[in-house]
Amino acid sequence: MSIDLCRWRLEKAERTFKEGEQLLDVGFYNGAINRFYYAAFHAVRALLALKKLDSAKHSGVISLFNREYVKTGVISKEASKTLSTIFAMRSEADYDDFKSFSLQEAADARKAVRSLIDEVSAYFAGIS
Repeated sequence: MSIDLCRWRLEKAERTFKEGEQLLDVGFYNGAINRFYYAAFHAVRALLALKKLDSAKHSGVISLFNREYVKTGVISKEASKTLSTIFAMRSEADYDDFKSFSLQEAADARKAVRSLIDEVSAYFAGIS
């Protein structure tokens, strides 16, 4: 069951990432940031499913990810940094008045989140 849930969440991460790319392509950078964050979030929750862990709060998911996968050296510190950064960016994009991300910021977020998803997918491929 946890393998199936992990696979499903990774597929959801990929679909959400594609939504972000589409928004980026048409110039909706704040929307792209939102989707890139959720793509990373779904990828991280995919890993947590392998250990039957989850949290109702985004901060809880991030904390569990760091404790179970980053501090143990399974996933890179760079992935942790990406997740924290994109979480903060998503909050700004969604809630801060007058915040507009640039093409460069959204493109950089895309690249970082792609790397995170690829790292999670490689780990999953190695154990499944």
